[in-house]
Amino acid sequence: MKNILGKKIGMTQIFHEDGTVVPVTVIEAGPMEVLQKKTVENDGYNAIQVGYEIAKEHRVNKPLKGHYDKANVEYRKHLSEFKVEDLNEFEIGQELKADIFEAGDKVDVSGVSKGKGTQGPVKRYGLAKGRTTHGSKTHRAPGAMAGAAYPGRVLKGKKLAGRMGHEKVTVQNLEIIRVDSEKNLLLVKGAVPGPKGGLLKIKQSVKVAK
Repeated sequence: MKNILGKKIGMTQIFHEDGTVVPVTVIEAGPMEVLQKKTVENDGYNAIQVGYEIAKEHRVNKPLKGHYDKANVEYRKHLSEFKVEDLNEFEIGQELKADIFEAGDKVDVSGVSKGKGTQGPVKRYGLAKGRTTHGSKTHRAPGAMAGAAYPGRVLKGKKLAGRMGHEKVTVQNLEIIRVDSEKNLLLVKGAVPGPKGGLLKIKQSVKVAK
């Protein structure tokens, strides 16, 4: 499985040779370093722990500094794990870059969506609006809450106002259009979750579209 951490740069478009336009998201993927190898014997599963993006020393606490010093790597802002089948392919301190992917690969991209604060049910869930005629007082209200006699209460899961966004979102089967190995950039077809500068986890697609 190919895995890497990246940062969303923004969106643009590129042109194919036949003149068709493709919207793409530019992702700065890597470099990231292997900090630790987790084994079935010690941890119950095979995985590598990786660090991404250089951190300022005063931003790293003492236990993490010891962890980085043990692996003999620079301090990193982000830590993550990727499950792997063969740990022998990786070494402590090994650097992983965007060139592990190729144009045409299908990937799943995970990130934290943009937070939109507290929103009403019309924006949050797309509920129908009330009448906009003169005298109406329920333009964007959620409407009836429950039945009168039965069940006589508001059921759990009713779509109401509340916090919207800022949750983990995964978009599957995105195609990599271009790889710039010198600048560690991936150009992925379509949109990915999160704001500009947001942390992304890019993994080889688990269910590739046929």
